[in-house]
Amino acid sequence: MKKAPFNLAQIEEFSKKYPTPFYIYDEEGIRESARKLNEAFSWNKGFKEYFAVKATPNPSILEILKEEGCGADCSSLAELKLSAQVGLTGDDIMFTSNNTPEGDFKEAVRLGAIINLDDISHIEFLEEAAGLPELLSFRFNPGIERTGNAIIGKPEDAKFGLTREQLFEAYEIAKGRGVARFGLHAMVASNELDESYFVETARMLFNIAEELKEKLQITLEFINLGGGIGIPYKPEEKEVDVAKIGDEVRELYEEMNLAPLKLYMECGRFITGPHGYLVSRVRHLKDTHKQFVGLDASMSDLMRPGCTERTIT
Repeated sequence: MKKAPFNLAQIEEFSKKYPTPFYIYDEEGIRESARKLNEAFSWNKGFKEYFAVKATPNPSILEILKEEGCGADCSSLAELKLSAQVGLTGDDIMFTSNNTPEGDFKEAVRLGAIINLDDISHIEFLEEAAGLPELLSFRFNPGIERTGNAIIGKPEDAKFGLTREQLFEAYEIAKGRGVARFGLHAMVASNELDESYFVETARMLFNIAEELKEKLQITLEFINLGGGIGIPYKPEEKEVDVAKIGDEVRELYEEMNLAPLKLYMECGRFITGPHGYLVSRVRHLKDTHKQFVGLDASMSDLMRPGCTERTIT
């Protein structure tokens, strides 16, 4: 069972200045998680972790992760602005958005972010809104090629990404309109604890990279393996061995002779999930047909309960 990095006396002292409910984060733990991931893929010269801002949209945490060499994975205008506020711009931002407003694309282009398009129709929309950048990426939805998991669901039912047929068409269209550099992305799992899942995602994307080179003479500059590395929420669950994932992806990468292809990831939960705490006071105890503990915190204080924090009282 994970032990909190503070004791009751410290929390009581904190609460004199910050009345409950409030969040407290373990900076040392966050840095350790970022370093584990970066170390696991340090063999890849261009590896970069783009922290999923939506997981914990906090400027202080973004500052910490910036110091650890991480970029920002953004999906909205607010996340773009928050990232820029802490000095993350240019290719330190990966912008992947669904049902995207024109203004969001304009801001992403203005910041020089890497734009990862979610739909083939977004090529024309982006071109009209802000112009096509030199570097463009596309999000692949593998459909029945992958199983997804209980949290993210079946890929074929998801609103995200392009089909295989659309993907190749999109690259061909973008190349014909002057885009010179390309990336590829997929995100098909969430809170996944099986290391082999991420290796198989890499295999799928590596194979697509080879097909693109063969069929369209497009050499990808990077592949974003997505996020989805899970964390143990229950005592019987084990922490994901990211070093094992890195080693097995490296073996596959070298076997397919993919250098100098850069690899990216966009983990959020793995980085901050085990290190964030919602601190709340017990307001009432009720004993009827069941026992209930009433807190001074509610769902409005923990809108993503499955993603980032552990609750303590």
